[in-house]
Amino acid sequence: MNDKIVMPVWTIGLFIVVMNTTMFNVSLPSIIQDLNITADLGSWVISSYSIGYALSTVIYSRLSDVVPIRKLLTVGLIVLGLSSVFGLFAHEFHTLLLARILQSAGAGVMAGLGLVLASRYIPIERRGSAIAMISAGSAMAFGLGPIVGGLISEYFGWNGLFAITCLVLVILPILLRLLPKEQPMPFRFDMLGAVFTVVNAATLLLAVTQLSVVWLTVSVISLGLHIWHLKRKSNTFINPALLASPAFRKLAVIGFCILVLNLGNLFLMPLVLAKIFDKSAMTIGLTIAPGAILSAFLTRFVGRFIDRFGNLRFLLIGHVILALVMVAFSTVLGASPLVIMIGYLCFSPAFSATIASLNNETSRILPRELIGSGMGLMQLIQFFGGSMSVAICGILLEIQKNTTLLHSYKHVYGILILVGCCSLGMLLWYRLSVVRGAGRQAG
Repeated sequence: MNDKIVMPVWTIGLFIVVMNTTMFNVSLPSIIQDLNITADLGSWVISSYSIGYALSTVIYSRLSDVVPIRKLLTVGLIVLGLSSVFGLFAHEFHTLLLARILQSAGAGVMAGLGLVLASRYIPIERRGSAIAMISAGSAMAFGLGPIVGGLISEYFGWNGLFAITCLVLVILPILLRLLPKEQPMPFRFDMLGAVFTVVNAATLLLAVTQLSVVWLTVSVISLGLHIWHLKRKSNTFINPALLASPAFRKLAVIGFCILVLNLGNLFLMPLVLAKIFDKSAMTIGLTIAPGAILSAFLTRFVGRFIDRFGNLRFLLIGHVILALVMVAFSTVLGASPLVIMIGYLCFSPAFSATIASLNNETSRILPRELIGSGMGLMQLIQFFGGSMSVAICGILLEIQKNTTLLHSYKHVYGILILVGCCSLGMLLWYRLSVVRGAGRQAG
């Protein structure tokens, strides 16, 4: 496989898919007004895609252990492309919601299989560069999504946002020509385990977003049944060998925390710019965009440095920078919009380098037969952390009724600092275990 061509093309496809998660954010007020629905219903246009995207990511990754990547990619991108065409003509809430859910069912194929492809076919000495490219594409999509969404919504209406995602149908034949051919393997798909995974994630998210004891009870019961299922079945959807690995568990906690920081920050920055500095949606996008662009520009350098100096060094550097930005936001947030612009100029490249190093380190510790399921589970945990972050940040802002708006945002950033410290502590613990393991091997 010629990764110098395949990975840039794949990154373009991933850029489109990830941008689809943020383009609709700026159009949500228009959607609510045009369809005459409540804000609570309108929020499902965003959250349904995020939840489905996270869950389909782990499903495609798990299937890649036994089903050829070309076949999975074909199914995923056709579902995504055709549902986007359907969305162009959605003029009622239920048809819009259905289009978004179908989009999410196909979108996970790009995120899920990108890391599997890099881990399986790119030599370890070049793998860091490829994973850094994927991470930078995602970071840039998060930053540019509001700008693109604002422009399209203003001139073509929110239905026009679906046209961008239709472009994946152009990428599909190119990738099918370039990807290696694989032989399918005999496999009995654990459908019950997949259902439990979906129910576990969805009910816990609903319990948090709705502050519902009922959904929390359902989530706890489903988790108990899932654990029972893992103990009595072999070849389950979530491989117990992954959960039994101390190294994988530590990296999973770090991944969860890092996405909490990233999505929490991306949720808070536009609100601060709009509520504190009274900036328009377009100005907000232009304030955030430089950080995303810089992150993409630094990709090739970051990837080379990761390959040369190792993952742990960049994980440590990235954590320190992320923590310093959170500290700056929690103290001088209200001084000027430039604080947010400069902060994100530091935050976005640091996040891209951190998540690339994390995913590369995860691929390094996984045996080949567990790469698909392992990378898929890691991404599910990361996406789940991001979804939880947005919900919890919103709740924390809502409950601070007797606090000034600026101080409310600063308090939430203070919570994010604690999350970053927890992640850094876990990273140091992981590094210590790696050093000890190397010492025992040498002895």
